[in-house]
Amino acid sequence: MTAETTGGTRVGFIGLGDMGAPMAKKLLDWSGGLTVCDTRPEAVEPFTAAGAQAAGSAAELAAKCGVICIAVVNDRQVRAVLTGENGVLSTAAPGTVVAVHSTIGDESAVEFARLCAERGVELVDAPISGGAAGANSGRLAVMIGGSESAVAAVRAPFACFSDLVVHAGAVGAGTRMKLARNLLHFISFTAATESQRLAEAAGLDITALGKVVRHSDAVTGGAGSIMLRDTTAPIEDGDFWLPILTHVRELGEKDLSLALELGDRVGAQLPLAALALDRLGDGLGVGQGEISAARPGAGSAQRDGDGPAAAGHGTIAAVTRDDSKESE
Repeated sequence: MTAETTGGTRVGFIGLGDMGAPMAKKLLDWSGGLTVCDTRPEAVEPFTAAGAQAAGSAAELAAKCGVICIAVVNDRQVRAVLTGENGVLSTAAPGTVVAVHSTIGDESAVEFARLCAERGVELVDAPISGGAAGANSGRLAVMIGGSESAVAAVRAPFACFSDLVVHAGAVGAGTRMKLARNLLHFISFTAATESQRLAEAAGLDITALGKVVRHSDAVTGGAGSIMLRDTTAPIEDGDFWLPILTHVRELGEKDLSLALELGDRVGAQLPLAALALDRLGDGLGVGQGEISAARPGAGSAQRDGDGPAAAGHGTIAAVTRDDSKESE
């Protein structure tokens, strides 16, 4: 299968759940036609009403389609769709490209690709980011692991439901990129809960705080706005990024230290804030700043997750007190 012939290739979509259904909907006008398959007749019916074909099994679908998208729940379900009774590999023709959109283990993706290769079928792991909103608007990001030829075969149909396709590397690389992306996602969720605790303890309206966060992140880009370097190595003198990320560190250490001081006063435990104060500078590649370095045990106790810094240690107040002693 080549990029030139992809437009006339029938696409099959297996799994019409919360993510799969809106993704498949974007393929209803695909020039080669769409075949769908799901264990629930009520999930299939809107697609057949809109002109898609329905298949009673993964095997029936695979016999008709040159590109097959799978959006099921987990590794076990992907394996069943591929290798189970009436699975994709029982009928898929050599040259078929199977795209797994489910978030599975990267080693599972490699294993599934090997099983597909035994039948002359290519597999790409193609997890997605953007949630239901991105699926409904056609603005998903797709991270693909697979060969150049397989990626070329899926780019056009993927463009129906995504506006960013990244070829991350060989099979498994797409999943590894998705895991790294979701690491940030759920750590930031945890940080959001810590932020809410601080605001609540300080007597603030946390729903109003949420509005501020969503508004400002939409403008600044949130955490992704600092993910611009091609390495995590320390930044050398003269590097373009050194003054920029040093400035980010100074602002971050100041604000984290002020939040920790407030947390001490209102009785809110902020372990993630303390960890962030300890690690922000090193993570940015510019080393610890004055505020973080002034904290007793900086770079050791907090790296072992011992909890928030003691009141007055590694804070603006502590640095100010130290400076005043030196000036006396």
